[in-house]
Amino acid sequence: MKIWFDLSNSPHINMFHDLIRDLESDGHEVVITSRPLANTVELLDQRGLKHTVVGEHYGKNFYKKVFGYPIRVMQLRKFLKPLKPDLAVSQSSFHSPLVAKLLGIPSIYTNDNEHALGNRPSFFFATKILIPENLAIEKVARYGTSAKKIIQYPGVKEGIYLWQKGEKIQAARNANPVQGVQIYIRPEPQTAQYYKGKQNFLDETILALQDSYHFTILPRDANQSRHYKQAQFSRVHVPDKPMPFDAIAEKCTIFIGAGGSMTREMAILGIPTISVYQDELLDVDQFLLSKNLMLHEPNLTPQKLTSFVQSLENSAPALELMTKGKQAYQLFKDEILKFRKS
Repeated sequence: MKIWFDLSNSPHINMFHDLIRDLESDGHEVVITSRPLANTVELLDQRGLKHTVVGEHYGKNFYKKVFGYPIRVMQLRKFLKPLKPDLAVSQSSFHSPLVAKLLGIPSIYTNDNEHALGNRPSFFFATKILIPENLAIEKVARYGTSAKKIIQYPGVKEGIYLWQKGEKIQAARNANPVQGVQIYIRPEPQTAQYYKGKQNFLDETILALQDSYHFTILPRDANQSRHYKQAQFSRVHVPDKPMPFDAIAEKCTIFIGAGGSMTREMAILGIPTISVYQDELLDVDQFLLSKNLMLHEPNLTPQKLTSFVQSLENSAPALELMTKGKQAYQLFKDEILKFRKS
């Protein structure tokens, strides 16, 4: 079977890397498309995933996104038509289900962000929809989507690809304890359609504490990289290239995330995590808060961060979510293989 994956944002790479390698080892052919958003292209190259860049990212402007959407849809259709894929699989790629429909092939679509506007056409055109168990089917079906094509998978999305590495990362952390307080920060997704919060709102806290703790900023794009490489942030480390996930997780004392998958990934791994997300939290984030796996502090001050550092206790991996992640991984693979031609 020839399976097309549209990996159009950085988190999609962790999400599907192991599954893609697994499918390839079983003899299936995989076609990967990407676009130049955040660190997507660099991370794909780092992980050795062969891909083709199709289209571009149209920034945060709503109207540019609207007009850019059909352009990339047609670009993808033109690229994929001669390749004749049998199935499309994507995580929050709003283009994939519609392109699959135009190609006359089935599609599997998954998303755990119930606020994303692009879900509407994606839910409508997708053949099958996979959502986490903590996201109610009714919230997806209200967009006019048939509940019959929706499947809830166990646990949360991040567990699907963390179950294999969670204990390994914790073992590495225990074997090589971090020296000093290493704080990693993933800034806000400034160009995301769903993000309506403040920009650069952590600057005051970083500047106040950069002489006390070691901060590493994980920028989402070149603009954020330039911002944190200004002279005033002289004590802050800004990597020139995206850092491997395992390297971050093994050395991180505290992770501060302004949104996105990486915040949940660190929380699930038992790494002390503070979400500073400025908008309404997703259901999956509320679920992690209810499990005491992370703290939500949208107004993080130097005083609050210092208090958090002083009260630190490393927790163990969320084994329940790891177990569910393994089950969800198998469910994803099984649903893909159901589309094999007889």
